[in-house]
Parts: sequence; structure tokens; C-alpha cells
Amino acid sequence: MRLMFRYLKKYRLISILAPLFKMAEALLELFVPVVVKNIIDVGIAGKDTSYIVKCAALLVLLALIGLAFSITAQYFSARAAVGFSADLREDLFRHVSGFSYNKIDRMGASALLTRLTSDTDLAQNGVNLTLRLLLRSPFVVFGAVIMSFTVDAKTALISAGAVPVLGLVIVGVMLFTMPLYKRVQEKLDGVLGHTRENLSGVRVIRAFSKEQAQTDEFAEKTGALFSVSFFAGKISSLLNPVTYILINFATILLIYTGALRVDRGLLTQGAVVALYNYMAQILVELIKLVNLVVTVSRALAGAKRIESVLAENADLSLRGVSFTARGGSLGVIGATGAGKSSLIDLIPRFYDVSAGEVRLFGHNVKAYSAETLQRLVAVVPQKAVLFSGTLRDNLKWGDPNASDEALWSALEKAQALDFVTAKGEGLDFMIEQGGRNLSGGQRQRLTVARALVKNAPVLILDDSYSALDTATEKAMRAALQNTGARLIITVSQRTGSVAGCDHILVLEDGALTAAGTHASLLEESPAYAFIHSCEEGGAGVA
Repeated sequence: MRLMFRYLKKYRLISILAPLFKMAEALLELFVPVVVKNIIDVGIAGKDTSYIVKCAALLVLLALIGLAFSITAQYFSARAAVGFSADLREDLFRHVSGFSYNKIDRMGASALLTRLTSDTDLAQNGVNLTLRLLLRSPFVVFGAVIMSFTVDAKTALISAGAVPVLGLVIVGVMLFTMPLYKRVQEKLDGVLGHTRENLSGVRVIRAFSKEQAQTDEFAEKTGALFSVSFFAGKISSLLNPVTYILINFATILLIYTGALRVDRGLLTQGAVVALYNYMAQILVELIKLVNLVVTVSRALAGAKRIESVLAENADLSLRGVSFTARGGSLGVIGATGAGKSSLIDLIPRFYDVSAGEVRLFGHNVKAYSAETLQRLVAVVPQKAVLFSGTLRDNLKWGDPNASDEALWSALEKAQALDFVTAKGEGLDFMIEQGGRNLSGGQRQRLTVARALVKNAPVLILDDSYSALDTATEKAMRAALQNTGARLIITVSQRTGSVAGCDHILVLEDGALTAAGTHASLLEESPAYAFIHSCEEGGAGVA
């Protein structure tokens, strides 16, 4: 609930107005049985047609005013709920974007996707129904009970006794189903995760003939999801029939008692109809309250899962890192998880520093607009990502106005000219989603070409040689020296990829442990020397 209140602050006014208009509508409804009672006891009993017409007109007026209140309340609640979910989803996406690759792998991309979609939708529906019904339904229930006492206190005791019994049923089911819906979402994470793994690793599955095993595992996970969902649904579905049974039993008892009192002359026929109408209002509102409880139970489960993600720190893991690069080439090296990608991601403001500052061309990066910073820095991400469409479309992500000559020049420098020419379609070559119809090395070279098309003064290569053979890597490094970039930052786990850089940074566990040239680091940095010796040893064995 804290999550909902936090994001509803921006919509405080309409979040207050929505339930108030709903309560005003409910107040009008409570007067309807009294008007009907008067029509029966005064108008019909006295054969006063004009009185009946006046009361009927009053009922129409109450209905129209109630409709206006209801539409207004629906508008305010919907606007608050949609705004709430939009702000929540935006903050959640921004927060998740700050996670390291290790954290994303640990939490699971499918689980994060569920938080951004299904869980957020559940929270939105919960807010919407809460604003519309949380105050209205109890107000009508207790208001109907109170109005029943104004009609006939003895008969009204039946309605008053039914409400707490129904309340216990509702609370009991809610407490039982909330953990179940949490398990449903967890099982859904498992199904999404398995599906994602199979779609991304379909070639490996086929290569090892594991199709049947994966199919069986998928059936097992979906079966578990079905079992938990079905059980939770069965428990939730008990609410309506149990509520109807109790209410109908109370209604029968009310009509029976009312009939006896009418027969004795203690109660009018109109009063019995009014009491019945109040009981009907209680029934309708309790059914709404039951549905609200189910929805809110699921919304709270989703909100807790979202809060668990928002509670996770972005864990950049960098501390005490300070250096200056005045142009030329800069290498960043370190083991997996050392903080290399986190460090260079601070430059284009994929993350913001929590202390200190990052300066680019003498100015704090926060002083640049997003558009200016985007023009100054070109990044080749660690994972080569391409999109479905033509090669031309993909390359023009770097510069929408780039000419074909500029695209071909970028392909040549990225050592992609040979295989693109071999495809026979040139820049019109169709790339499948994720670049499935290309090899890892080809995808990597095209992402480098896309960054080169941008022609930015700062070029960042985040482990962009990992899928390349030695000869192609050497040729690309040489070609990149003539791109016109004032600073080229190369991130790698191999000394061979950064050895030719003017300056090299060595990171260990988020800290800068050494800096210098290749030759000086071999003498002064045990970590760098160890990485280099492992490469040399590997080369010798090969």
C-alpha cells in the first residue's frame, strides 16, 4: 500500500474527489427505498396519482444526478489509476535499466518483464477499483443498515446480523488468497523464463536434441501454474456463492418476519418493500466488495513484487575511481564484474554518479542536454543488438540523415564490407529480429559500423572484439584510428585488445588499481600481468 500512496501523491486531488463523488452517488441511492415506500404507503394506498407522479419524477431526478456523480467519479478514478501506473512503470523501467548485467541475470529478465507488465497492470486495476468502491461499498452497506433501522428496528436486526458474518467470510478468503496469488505470479515468472530461454537458445536445443526434454519441462511449469491458478480461483470463486447464500437466507428471513409484522398491523407494506430494497443494496455492494477484495489481493501481491525490485540498488560497484583522458585512445581492462561497463556507462549518463562528477570536454555531463550528449558519444554495447529491418535501417540508427556513401565507409572501417557484399543485397539486406541470420562476429561488426555512422567525437567500444578472430580484430583496431574520433575508449578482458592504447586503466572489484601503458603495467600491475600471462599461455598451448 505504501507504493500506491507514494505514486498517488501526484494525483492527490482527483484521488480524493473520486471516492467523494461515489459516496455522493451512494447517498442518493439510500433515499430511493424511502421514496418507493412513500409511493406504496401514501400514493398507492391513498390512490393519489399526483403524489405518485411527483415521487416518480423525484426518482428520475435522483437517477440523473447519481449518473452524473458516477461518471465524474469514474473519470477521476480512471485518470488517477492510469497516471499512477504510467509513473510507476516509467520509474520501474528507469530503475531496472540501472541494474548491472549480473543483477539482471540473477533476478531474471522474465521476472523483471512480469513486474513491468502484469504486476503493474494488477496494481493499476487495484487502484481504480479502490478509488471507486473502497469507500462507496462499505458506506452503502452500513448506510442501508442504518436506514433499515429508521424504517423498522426489529426487522432491521436481520440486516445488521448478516453484515458481520459476511465480513468474516470476505476477510477470511482475502487472507487465504493473497499468498496464493503471489505464488501464481511466481509460477508465471517461471513459465516466461523458460519460454525466453527456449526461444533464444533454440539452436542449442536442436543441436543437442533436447526438444522433448524442454517440451516436458515447459508442460511441467505450465501445469504448476495451472494448478496454483486453479486452486486460487476456486477459493476466490467461493465468495460469490457463499455471499449469495447468506444474503438470500437473510432476505427470506426478512420477508417472513416483515410479513408477520404486516399481518399484525405493526408494519406497512411499503416498509417491507423498503427493507427488502435495502437488503438488495447490501447484497449488490457486498458482491462488489468481494470482487474488490479479490482484485486488491492480487494488486497487493503485485505491488509487493514491484517494491522488491525498486528496493534493489543499481549496484554500480565503483568507488574511488579518478582519471583523465585527454584524447587518443584509452583502454579499460579487468575481470568479469570488475565494473568496466559500469564505468564507461557513466559517460553517456546511462547511470548517474552518486558522488563526484564525470566531465566531458571540460563540462559536467549533467550540464549537457540528452540530445547534445547523444551527439557527442557513440557507444557499441557489450551485447550486439540488431533489429529486424534492412541493413540500411539498422545503420541509420547512428545518423538518420547519413548517405549511402557514409554507410559503406562505416562498414569498411568495421571490417564488415566483405560479408555484406557477399550477401548480394547490399544495404537492402534484410536482418531478422536480433540478427538471427548473422553470426556473432558479423553482428558485432555491424554494431561497430552503426556507431561509426554517428561520427561522434567520443567512441566507446564495450568488449566489441570478443567475437572476432585475431586478424579481423587487428584490422579493425587499425581502421578505427582513422575515424576522426577525438577519444576512443576500448573495454576488454584481453590485454591484446588494449595493448596499443595510449593509456590503460586496470579495474578490480569496482576500484581503479593501476593505470599506465601496456609496458608499464606489465611491470607495475600484478593483475594486468596475470591477465597477459594467461593469454600468452593460452596462445602457446593452442
